[in-house]
Amino acid sequence: MISVEKIGGTSMSRFDEVLKNIMLRDPKAVNGRVYVVSAYSGVTNQLLEHKKTGEPGIYARFTSGGDYATALEGLTQKLKGINKELAPLGLDLAAADGFIEKRMRELRAYLDSMRHVLASGYVRRESVLLAAREMLAAVGEAHSAFNSVEILKAKGVKAMLLDLSGFDDDEPLTIDERIHESFKGVDLRSQVVVVTGYTKGVEGIMREFDRGYSEVTFSKVAVELKATEAVIHKEFHLSSADPELVGAPNAVVVGMTNYDVADQLADVGMEAIHPKASKPMELAGIPIRLKNTFEPEHPGTLITKDYVGTKARIEVIAGSPKVIAVEIHDPSMVGTVGFDLGVMEIFKRHGVSYILKATNANSITHVVWEKSVSSAFLEELENEYEIVTAVPSAIVCVIGTNIAFPGVLARAAQALADSKINVNAFSQSLRQTNMQFVINRDDYKKAVIALNQALCLEKL
Repeated sequence: MISVEKIGGTSMSRFDEVLKNIMLRDPKAVNGRVYVVSAYSGVTNQLLEHKKTGEPGIYARFTSGGDYATALEGLTQKLKGINKELAPLGLDLAAADGFIEKRMRELRAYLDSMRHVLASGYVRRESVLLAAREMLAAVGEAHSAFNSVEILKAKGVKAMLLDLSGFDDDEPLTIDERIHESFKGVDLRSQVVVVTGYTKGVEGIMREFDRGYSEVTFSKVAVELKATEAVIHKEFHLSSADPELVGAPNAVVVGMTNYDVADQLADVGMEAIHPKASKPMELAGIPIRLKNTFEPEHPGTLITKDYVGTKARIEVIAGSPKVIAVEIHDPSMVGTVGFDLGVMEIFKRHGVSYILKATNANSITHVVWEKSVSSAFLEELENEYEIVTAVPSAIVCVIGTNIAFPGVLARAAQALADSKINVNAFSQSLRQTNMQFVINRDDYKKAVIALNQALCLEKL
């Protein structure tokens, strides 16, 4: 039995509890586990940009020609500060500080060389910037993985660091090849193996998956090792709704669900797991367990390929207030075969993906992420079609593996109506795993609370 487990950044920043609740929780089953670790909380934000706010980090300084050297030095001191905080757990400060100082010196040298190459004008700027982004991203996970192994060793645990960042080698390996080659000859049964969440590959893991890269590494490692179960440790449970919105006592742990529901959640920004990470595990038949790091006794939520609730129930209320409803109204749409093909070509040119699509005789409404809408995108639509309206909105979804039963839509709509919330657009596919309501942005929190109360807390 092989367990591959990913530990998120917020959990890693409380490493004493990671040790107690995960790595050393069962003294009889310490060995034989593979841990894929994220960087400590906030580190990757400083290296690249803030994942939620977009606040620029060192990468932005490098791309703009700014003073990235000072920022690198500042981050080095922060990472050494993290090392100092971990010293009481047994971390050898001299070894840990030496590791990060060496890595940051090498990174600075690479970035300086790249700056000179960019100045020459002989190479494509985009390629050099991508390489810089990859190297920056790799630092955080290398730091946390090294420290984890050193602390485990200090606790008397046989542990091995598997650094997939490839920082010091020029092997032209794909991501899959590097993972496969790195695990050759590794004894998984008699030791703990700690793996960096970043994997170097010729295709560029950041280019392919951006900030979801650590979950992609986790997925590929689980598939490579044919894991019996893949576990994700986060600072929260997968619950019926966001505890911060509905209050912790009103957030019910989901318990069991399937990969289809996980995809629905990812589509509206509530990632149980990155969709490009979950798909390989789904195809390999590997179940995923989502656990709360700080409630180790709780079994969490198990995601499998074939699970369907035996009783009709709503599992999750999710959504986002950061969307735009883009409506195209054009009388020439009626009876025109392939009318929406032209619309989609414009979406594709501007890299815009939609979450919801609702249509009638002469109008099409697409709900898209606010950050993806540019003035050029809207201008091209306006030049092509009669009336184009873009409305800041929210989307709230009712999701579950078994929601195809009479009355659930009526109950959802009634819950919204009782809270004086108007539905501006609606969508549901024949598969009936997700009902999507488009509402006014200011009503988002109220809608989540109302739907959670009516559909998740009360018996259907």
